[in-house]
Amino acid sequence: MNKEQIKKELGPRAVFDIGEENSAFAQFFVGQSYLSMLTTEGVPIGNVTFEPGCRNNWHIHHAKSGGGQILLCTAGRGYYQEWGKEAQELHPGDVVVIPAGVKHWHGAAPDSWFAHLAVEVPGEDARNEWLEAVSDEEYSF
Repeated sequence: MNKEQIKKELGPRAVFDIGEENSAFAQFFVGQSYLSMLTTEGVPIGNVTFEPGCRNNWHIHHAKSGGGQILLCTAGRGYYQEWGKEAQELHPGDVVVIPAGVKHWHGAAPDSWFAHLAVEVPGEDARNEWLEAVSDEEYSF
């Protein structure tokens, strides 16, 4: 599917560039995602687009202080889940604030494309730890 077809699937809220296939992080995703870094200065912000059923692995944003991630949902329908909690459905306009140290995953619903802006909250010694894939059983809650 080309970028114009993907944008059509996402709908009129898909105003940011979809970017290229997210090959640099493909090992941490089930399914195909696309990444367009909107800025890497100050506060890194990436537009992440997920094909239906695509989700990233469980992961944790670590920091000595500050840190974490904010998701600004822009198009389609997706999910977010913190370890030990029920998954929540995401829609355009939803905002998810993920503190540092919280194990979580996010991605598209099985029948919908999904896009969000991933905002990396600045922090001291901030880093991301990628963990195990979200199993089909976990994903089909």
